[in-house]
Amino acid sequence: MTESIANTAAEVADAIADAARAGATLEIRGGGSKAPIGAPRQSAILDMSGFCTVSDYDPAELVLTAGAGTPLSLIDQLVDSEGQMLAFEPFDHGPIFGEPAGAATLGGVIAAGAAGSRRLTMGGARDHLLGFTAVSGRAEVFVAGAKVVKNVTGYDLPKLAAGSWGRLFAITEMTVKVMPRGRESATRVIEGLSPDAAQRAMARAMGSQAEVTAAGHIPAALNGGVSVTAWRLAGFGPSVAARCGMVEAALADFGAVRTPDAETAARIWKDLRTLSPLGGGRPLWRVNTPPSQGPALAQALEQLGALWMFDWAGGLTWLTFDGDAGLVRATAAQAGGHATLIRAPEEMRRAVPALHPQPAGVAALEERVRRAFDPAGVFETGRFHEAGRAD
Repeated sequence: MTESIANTAAEVADAIADAARAGATLEIRGGGSKAPIGAPRQSAILDMSGFCTVSDYDPAELVLTAGAGTPLSLIDQLVDSEGQMLAFEPFDHGPIFGEPAGAATLGGVIAAGAAGSRRLTMGGARDHLLGFTAVSGRAEVFVAGAKVVKNVTGYDLPKLAAGSWGRLFAITEMTVKVMPRGRESATRVIEGLSPDAAQRAMARAMGSQAEVTAAGHIPAALNGGVSVTAWRLAGFGPSVAARCGMVEAALADFGAVRTPDAETAARIWKDLRTLSPLGGGRPLWRVNTPPSQGPALAQALEQLGALWMFDWAGGLTWLTFDGDAGLVRATAAQAGGHATLIRAPEEMRRAVPALHPQPAGVAALEERVRRAFDPAGVFETGRFHEAGRAD
């Protein structure tokens, strides 16, 4: 496996053109925090870490432009110094694979559409990407979107880029929205709820006027024998206090609403961010369903040995399961959702596609889109069991 580092869009274009002429494939890689996801592959690696710069940041306009290889840790420090944040709370996959947090890059989280607990209320990565510069599989440099929040001209390629996993083009620079960071944050919890009761409680809080920013549930099996359902609120102090009161009133009939100490609150949200309660030894699945269907899915697989936890008020279930992958996918589909294999042994990753299989019509459309940007299949590494140029 060969590796090259590109520092300019022209160098990226040259590498893609060379690969196309040689009939080779290229894997676009930034920090490598998500490299273990998907089937093993032998493609040459195009390292984008050379695109590590913040070229423009206008706090007043809530807009930041940075190279795709810029570490999230650098961006977080910069925007935090201005009292701002990346509102979709990018999810860092490093800890899932036993690696320290901090290797993820802006390009990587956008390409994977990796959003954390605030995605529930603030939207996903695709909702915060305004524009980008990229190089297609045709070795052509192009610009999409804009560097302003309001832009309705042309095709909305930023929506296509988020979640594309580097299979359409190599992004070199991107412009994202940033948002003011709440000056204060507060957490409220209820202990001892069943999965069904927890989901109903989370739904009630989310439907209230309290403007809850995140809601999650860790079952008793992963929390010392007592389940915990948590809500997070952020903003100005008086507003947070008033909205916490709304949450407490709305949830009074579910049990005692407590205010955990700062250490406990931080641990709850860290557990949902790093998934440490699920351990690191078993296959890990990320399952998206309608929130109301989360408990049925979790309980069905729990009976077969799965361990799980809820984020996004029950709309996102993280679970570890040693059993049949087809059963996970079938249970997710029955619940109206889809399951992504995040972590597994190499043999399993060779046999089981990471991404949930698409219906035939959607798969055909996706194939046509990929061919439009990458006619020679330069980005078809086989990572997601693609047809055509897969290794």
